[in-house]
Amino acid sequence: MIDLKNIVLAEVADNFRRVDDVAEQNTLKVLNAMRRLKISDAHFKTSTGYAYGDIGREKLDALFAEVFGAEAALVRTQFVSGTHALATALFGVLRPGDELVSLTGAPYDTLQTVIGHAHAAQGSLKEFGISYRELPLAGGKVDVDAIKHFLTPKTKLALIQRSRGYSLREPLSVADIERICAAVKATNPQCVTFVDNCYGEFVETREPVEVGADMAAGSLIKNIGGGLAPTGGYIVGKAALVEQASYRLTAPGMGGELGASLGTPRLLYQGLFTAPHTTAQALKGAIFAAGLFGKLGYKTHPLPEGMRGDIIQAIELRSAERLIKFCRAIQEFSPVDSFAAPEPWDMPGYADKVIMAAGTFVQGASIELSADAPLREPYAVYLQGGLTFEHAAIGILGAAQALEDSL
Repeated sequence: MIDLKNIVLAEVADNFRRVDDVAEQNTLKVLNAMRRLKISDAHFKTSTGYAYGDIGREKLDALFAEVFGAEAALVRTQFVSGTHALATALFGVLRPGDELVSLTGAPYDTLQTVIGHAHAAQGSLKEFGISYRELPLAGGKVDVDAIKHFLTPKTKLALIQRSRGYSLREPLSVADIERICAAVKATNPQCVTFVDNCYGEFVETREPVEVGADMAAGSLIKNIGGGLAPTGGYIVGKAALVEQASYRLTAPGMGGELGASLGTPRLLYQGLFTAPHTTAQALKGAIFAAGLFGKLGYKTHPLPEGMRGDIIQAIELRSAERLIKFCRAIQEFSPVDSFAAPEPWDMPGYADKVIMAAGTFVQGASIELSADAPLREPYAVYLQGGLTFEHAAIGILGAAQALEDSL
């Protein structure tokens, strides 16, 4: 397996150099934003209670807005997940009678329960009178030409999922998002374009709001938290829309003026600063996995040289047994709970049983080396994360060896 590792590393060397170049550009972007906004030790102080006038919270919002090229940002540890941030934005902007559409096919499983049209859930958008339609993918890609026929004057918000989620479609590049947003605005200029940005931050040198998206949201325990953020999420975009979302997070009239930071400010600032490098480490792990498992005869999405719009590497394992064995091997080579054996279970918000390997310092942090999948055809595992490439390579080789030993 070591010989195979060296062969793959030699073949992907140019890909790694491109990843490093993107990381350097994004590090400069973050550094310049921190310099312009004069980030100080004073912004790392904790706050409690209502936390009115929390300068660290206010400056962090400004910093995220600057980095994402947005008018405003809402960055809070009160968001429990990326899905929570997305749901907050949807409920903040949409009103009874509005229409929501997805332009990237069926959304990620947990967001389907938020919408409520595929899977029943109490308190869903459907219960609040929000109608929903989705544009089918064409050959695994967004049918940009069909957008002008699909949208109507009553369409209030168009959802664009950047990552592949639990599917084998290609993730969106920032250029893809730019074309989609332009097509939406050409058809219905009032329609809000909203990007689910989970797993996509810092994969490229531009972000969705910089190329025409009205809003974007994601999780702090994925790319943008750099492996240091202990929890939380963010919403960025046009100021009026971010403000509407803030009223859903807290209460009408309160919005983003409240929210204690407790002991987290330094971790959020430092996590953002390290995020470009950490994201690059995860991308290198994904590229290496694609090359290694491709040589072992498995289908990988994308290929090592393929376009990457997120940090996720999908590998078709073709059986439930291999899927479980892969995830258990990743867990075995984790720094936390390496002794645990993941089992498929009925996870809240998912239609199928899901198995998750996540021996992470931050529970569920998928910027750390992790693997998960629903138990359904074609039994593809979704590998992501790695705070260091060295750890990612060790875990990936361990999973590959476990599969080879079972043949």
